Amino acid sequence: MRRQVHSPASGTLHSTSQTGLLLIGLFKLTKAALLLVVAFGIQRLLHHGMADLVGRWSTQLQADPHSRYLHAAVSWLLSVDDRTLREIRLGSFVYAAVFLVEGAGLCLRKRWAEYLTTILTASLLPVEAYEIWQRLTWVRVSLLVVNLAIVGYLVWVIRRPDRER
Repeated sequence: MRRQVHSPASGTLHSTSQTGLLLIGLFKLTKAALLLVVAFGIQRLLHHGMADLVGRWSTQLQADPHSRYLHAAVSWLLSVDDRTLREIRLGSFVYAAVFLVEGAGLCLRKRWAEYLTTILTASLLPVEAYEIWQRLTWVRVSLLVVNLAIVGYLVWVIRRPDRER
């Protein structure tokens, strides 16, 4: 038996599956916002001297100057050229656009968004599994588990015979 939730604003009943779709949509929109922050941050990197910017960041963050992580990050940032930054920026914008479409579609309860999100999220699962195989980290495993749960949930929602629209 499915639980129904009353929405006082509209006076209609919504199933809990609608709440799940809304949460996934908001998750996708959050990822889009973070990618836009990255893309615009890279834009700023392209217009300022990398060494000056890294120096200011380490001072503002009051980072330990002897930290091996800080040295690794600084080394990587100083080795990245403008072409690589532009490619990362473009990729961030493209993924942000995809997440915006998925998230908005799910929040608006569009059936096409359920299919789109299922297909796109499932298509990246082998890549995530490969990344875990290359280097096992709890972050990678967590992302794989979350995306598996999203795909499983969306397949369940799509295949429900008693869907309301």
